[in-house]
Amino acid sequence: MSNLPLFPDQPGSLASKLESLARRSVWIGTSSWKYPGWLGQIYRPEKYATRGRFSQKKFEETCLAEYAETFPIVCGDFSFYQFPSEEYWRRLFGGTPDAFRFALKVPEFITVKRFHSHPRYGRRGGLPNESFLNSDLLKELFLNPLAAHGEKAALLIFEFGSFSKADFEGIGQFAAALDDFLGRLPRQCRYAVEIRNREYLDPAYFQCLRRHGVAHVFNAWTRMPELDVQIRIPEAVTADFTVTRALLRAGRSYEQAVKQFSPYAAIQDPNPPARTAIRSLIEQATEQGRAAYIFVNNRFEGNAPATIEAIVDAPR
Repeated sequence: MSNLPLFPDQPGSLASKLESLARRSVWIGTSSWKYPGWLGQIYRPEKYATRGRFSQKKFEETCLAEYAETFPIVCGDFSFYQFPSEEYWRRLFGGTPDAFRFALKVPEFITVKRFHSHPRYGRRGGLPNESFLNSDLLKELFLNPLAAHGEKAALLIFEFGSFSKADFEGIGQFAAALDDFLGRLPRQCRYAVEIRNREYLDPAYFQCLRRHGVAHVFNAWTRMPELDVQIRIPEAVTADFTVTRALLRAGRSYEQAVKQFSPYAAIQDPNPPARTAIRSLIEQATEQGRAAYIFVNNRFEGNAPATIEAIVDAPR
């Protein structure tokens, strides 16, 4: 596919280019936002000084407002680990402009089939999750509190980790459980599903999502096919919007990326083919009149804002 003129051929700030795209329903942001490595790039260091020294506490509590000066949307990873309180939602949404949007990961208590053996799970490590795909719990503790905030939560993402054969015998069993779950959810939200089993990229999975108008998340991740492979799957567009998350280069673990890229101050491992694939997804969505939600993680190339700038400023 040939590149479309996503932006006028004239200089402009990243903020102005992303704002222009958002007006065309192409929403581009990062995964989370509290990164001191972006000081001097996205954040002005002097804003977070206390008694002449950088305050991590002040930075984490207030930097979202400055983030929103550049980006029109952010993907909130924090909600994966908790059911935030109503007070938390009020403070979070109230600290950003009316036009700013959030994509939120649904809490893992809904999407984890079995708790991993990890310190944060304590004695639950290794045990089945009784709340897996519990639509009533999701409505009560997550969807209902969000409903009071209108369009601020533009997208909800169900991130499923890798399933073993002990969890599901195969895609048919998973698709049946997912189909039943999605059928019990209220329709006023945009939902997207992210899977980590490459063998689940199967017609049964895509048909399930299409029945419910739910998007497949094109995700760049350790053990998933490259983005340019995923976008060539004919059935992969399952909704009237597109979602992409650039998380990790294939073959690189989360721990390796953290060690290599921290503190995320600059791109260290450019991935031009993935950038081209993301542009293709944006172009395809624009041509077909679909909204597009694109999120880039620091652990993808080393610095998410610079990756985004490289995507939107690619030669045409």
